[in-house]
Amino acid sequence: MSDQLVGDAAPNDPMHEYLTLYPEVVRAGSLQNALQAEADLAGFGLAVELTSSPGWRQVAARVEADGHSANVLMARSERSFVVDCWNNDVHMATGSTPDLSVLVGALHAWLQDPGVQGLVTQWPFLRTWELAEAHERGDAIPVRWRRLRESAARKPDTALHELVEAAFEQERLRVLSPGRSMYWVTFSRRAAPPICHDLPAAMPLRNGGYQVRFSDGRLQELDSAAEAVAAIIAGLPDDAVSRP
Repeated sequence: MSDQLVGDAAPNDPMHEYLTLYPEVVRAGSLQNALQAEADLAGFGLAVELTSSPGWRQVAARVEADGHSANVLMARSERSFVVDCWNNDVHMATGSTPDLSVLVGALHAWLQDPGVQGLVTQWPFLRTWELAEAHERGDAIPVRWRRLRESAARKPDTALHELVEAAFEQERLRVLSPGRSMYWVTFSRRAAPPICHDLPAAMPLRNGGYQVRFSDGRLQELDSAAEAVAAIIAGLPDDAVSRP
């Protein structure tokens, strides 16, 4: 942004529509600049980065340190800085605030690794959820299994419920992280990204049977959930064990 646009944002400038709601950001020229100035004023030593998306470079920003990161975006319809906190690609907390100084304080706190529950307690505009806390404790796989079983039990598709329960009964599958991808029940060595895509998956068919998909693309149809689970286990590679 050229110097003559800083502070007034000409109508053809991308920041013009934000002038009323975010005057200090417009004066700074971008959200990155505004956050950096606020962090420097507070003495945090926070390094604010541009977002990787070119279309959002003036209205979004990012901070990162030691696996912890946070993305910030300015809402258009109201004054609201929307923030998402991540730990090694796992979404841990989200929230929004109209206060730039509060936002900077929360960003700085998150990079100090206070634990997600400590973060949301200190900064109540943020919220977290069960699976995020489970990832932090290192027991995300049992939580994912419980949630999948509860979800399958609520659905009218009894074939799905039978498949999930049959899989849960098998120790080799119970130690893997379960998931859903469209109609498929999937398995991964890890509950956190990167998710594995080389393990067999299965889904119920409309005729009442099941289809198993193997890593080489082969498809096999079977009559029962027990048979489908047996085929999945037979198709597991030797290294298909849970990992941190």
